[in-house]
Amino acid sequence: MSNPVVVVYSHRQDVRERIMNAIGRRPAPDVGRIDFLECASVADVLMAIDDQVADLVILDGEAQPTGGIGISRQIHQEAKIIPPIILTVRRAADRWLATWARADEILVHPLDPVTAAETVASLLRRLPARTTPAAAGSV
Repeated sequence: MSNPVVVVYSHRQDVRERIMNAIGRRPAPDVGRIDFLECASVADVLMAIDDQVADLVILDGEAQPTGGIGISRQIHQEAKIIPPIILTVRRAADRWLATWARADEILVHPLDPVTAAETVASLLRRLPARTTPAAAGSV
């Protein structure tokens, strides 16, 4: 069985690192280990979604030139299969924008590691069971 893939988008490497460090490689014992796919561009995020690589997407609402709020809205309007989306914002007052963008969850910087890990684990628990292609084809 393969690990869930969590896409982390920000144009800034340090922001992606802070997000990944807050979540950790094993956000909860029952979820198991996760793999991160770092994306610095919108094209990379959209490709991961189109290729159905992303089990969960975390978008930096402050990213430049395209913020995660706009990307979330675009994903919801264009993608055939929409993975759960978490938006990170700098101000709690921006929660309404994340809601408008149809994010499943919202995290506010600075990220609390316990809250971040619990949020990711909660969304991953809702996903259907994953199987590897070999396991799916076996009898």
